[in-house]
Amino acid sequence: MTVIAIVNPASGGGRTAARLPAIAEALKSALGPVEIRQTTRQGDGENLTRTALQAGATRIIAIGGDGTLNEVVNGFFSDGLHVAPAAEFSFAMSGSGGDFRKTFNAPGDVIAAITALKTATPRPLDLGRVSFTGDSGETVARYFVNIASFGLSGEVVTRVNRARIAKWLGGPFAFKWHSTMAALRFRPWKVRLTVDDVYDQTLALSTVAISNGRFFGGGMMVAPGADPGDGLFDVVVIAETKTRAMIARMNDIYTGAHIANPSVTVVRGRRVTASPAPDQPAPVYAERDGEGGMRLPATFDILPGALTLRI
Repeated sequence: MTVIAIVNPASGGGRTAARLPAIAEALKSALGPVEIRQTTRQGDGENLTRTALQAGATRIIAIGGDGTLNEVVNGFFSDGLHVAPAAEFSFAMSGSGGDFRKTFNAPGDVIAAITALKTATPRPLDLGRVSFTGDSGETVARYFVNIASFGLSGEVVTRVNRARIAKWLGGPFAFKWHSTMAALRFRPWKVRLTVDDVYDQTLALSTVAISNGRFFGGGMMVAPGADPGDGLFDVVVIAETKTRAMIARMNDIYTGAHIANPSVTVVRGRRVTASPAPDQPAPVYAERDGEGGMRLPATFDILPGALTLRI
């Protein structure tokens, strides 16, 4: 096998760079010869992955945060086609969030996660694909491995990605702090949401999470029933809630207890469409795997077993 590790040295507030020698040694010990390619700017993970696969790589290991995973996953595709259908995908989390690995109960320490790859077995992994209109009016399609969401969550992601001190203190702290700050200024978004032919509602929303994995936002268990191998999204719809009640019950989302709240609905399906209501005064921004840069209207499709995951 030709194994390539795509490493984001800036992940984890730069702590990954300091651990590069230990990461290289752990990869060699667990898997034998592994070529390490480092990202230096946004988009490198996608480009390095695609180039490696086109050159014959048979396994790609993403080492970084959730954003690094998102870039690597997108690198498996070119113009909507799978670059190397037989290639495998692995990851070892080394970022400030690390949400996707929690669905699999994978180790949080990057060295322990790499060591675990030695005995990892392959399994099918679903992906999400979101299509939306870009800033120049063109149709853009992007893939996501964990969760895409819009509403209050999009505001929180924007704040976290701009943060310096809070993010340096760790992902869970950063997301919890900025969730509280965003909630204080919260104004609901009015959106028409459809899921297959089983759900069609126009309502004022706090957050909608189109979930392949279970966790986002630095450890929030937003979709406790999601399974990234069942061919379905768990669409978690959190309706408009008064700010005081929202903040008071914010801890529920870390345990999954929010699902029992009457303002929360979970719908399972393969295709989701979301568009701002005609009287929505401002754009509704969305994010995928902790990365912003999207807005509604958008369509979300599940791609069952699109990748082979070895973890």
